[in-house]
Amino acid sequence: MDEAFMKERPVGRLVFQMAIPMVLSMLVSSLYNIIDSYFVAKISEEAMTALSLVFPLQNIINAIAIGFSIGVNAAISFYLGAGKKDEASKSAVMGLFYNAVHGIILGLVCVIIVPYFIGFYTSDALTSSYAVSYGRIVFAFSLFNCGQMTFEKIYQSEGRMKAAMTCVLTGSIINIILDPLMIFGLGPFPEMGIEGAALATGIGQSLPLVIYIVLTVKRPLSVRLSLKNISFDLKTAKRLYAVGIPAALNLAFPSVMISALNAILASFGEVYVLVLGVYYKLQNFIYLTANGIVQGIRPLLGYNYGAGEYKRVKQIYKTALLFSAVIMAVGTIICLVCPKAVFSLFTQSEQTVEYGALALRIISTGFIVSAVSVTTCGSLEGLGKGTASMIITLLRYIVIIIPAAFILSRFTGANGVWMAFAATEIICAAISFVLYRRKIVINNAAIPS
Repeated sequence: MDEAFMKERPVGRLVFQMAIPMVLSMLVSSLYNIIDSYFVAKISEEAMTALSLVFPLQNIINAIAIGFSIGVNAAISFYLGAGKKDEASKSAVMGLFYNAVHGIILGLVCVIIVPYFIGFYTSDALTSSYAVSYGRIVFAFSLFNCGQMTFEKIYQSEGRMKAAMTCVLTGSIINIILDPLMIFGLGPFPEMGIEGAALATGIGQSLPLVIYIVLTVKRPLSVRLSLKNISFDLKTAKRLYAVGIPAALNLAFPSVMISALNAILASFGEVYVLVLGVYYKLQNFIYLTANGIVQGIRPLLGYNYGAGEYKRVKQIYKTALLFSAVIMAVGTIICLVCPKAVFSLFTQSEQTVEYGALALRIISTGFIVSAVSVTTCGSLEGLGKGTASMIITLLRYIVIIIPAAFILSRFTGANGVWMAFAATEIICAAISFVLYRRKIVINNAAIPS
């Protein structure tokens, strides 16, 4: 396959072409998360709370799998842009191997620790039982989840966005279909409750891996996925992990944040823990969609960086920032205009809906400005500048928001936590802009360093 179109087509058209398939994929993926939660909420409010408590561990596994895969994506894109296909092939094969190891280890660890982890946040026996049952089944599929995520980034690195979109959509749609069948025992399926939701999720994560393998056999990639390319040299590992570790931390920080915020909110009542859990499912609909833009531009940035097309790197960033801001604006409007209608999908409690609607209104005031941080983080990862990206995410999810939430909650109760979200986004947008200026605009030499 000829990847030269990444440095030849007009930037606006190119970003649109590369991003739209991933935006659609992320849109459906986020809808799957919402629908999954909707059906689980029909079991009971305890079941929905259980999902909220398991989420941090799920997110850590996803963070490491996706983050390392971003490192694979950046390495392959760079080497293809530089005309070094042998190095690109080696990066792809070793990326698959390393992430398979990650999946096995993470799955085993999370299966073992999930009962103890849940015990920190609730003493309710039913909620704990739901959380442990759900977690152990989902974590058993970690190997397959890591594999399909690595393939996704390999396909994206070559610009095969439609194939990646097809696999993501297939997994999400199958999950959506299986959820009600397995949870409530419709058709030939037995009623499995929350375990059915977990099994549907595991199957939805595994199916894309099978499709990727079939597609790769029928239409081989530019990179050669051959055992001959297995090489445990330090140079390849260093390049993969140099971006992969910061990117994984970027994605794992939200788990730390949610765990910390859960601890703060629990002191005001378990209902607020539920509100935070539901909010995170809803915000995925907005942020995952914006992340589709970021996924679309990463290979473009890496390829043009490797090819020395630094002017196009800046143009790609600006175009992606505009697209992301539009998506975040739509999300803001939804949260401000109909927050009760949105929140009532997940609970029948009028009190919970009232609390949740207020939380959405407050938090959404920071959505539009957050496009700066989201786009800058993804762009820096695409350029191989994982440490700079990690600094922004560390500030967004740990350094600023957790202390701000604790302090503000002492004065305004649980609402202080919601205020901390918006305040953090404003501060981090300013810092991200400064980093962007330093790394990309002011000093062109910073790009190829």
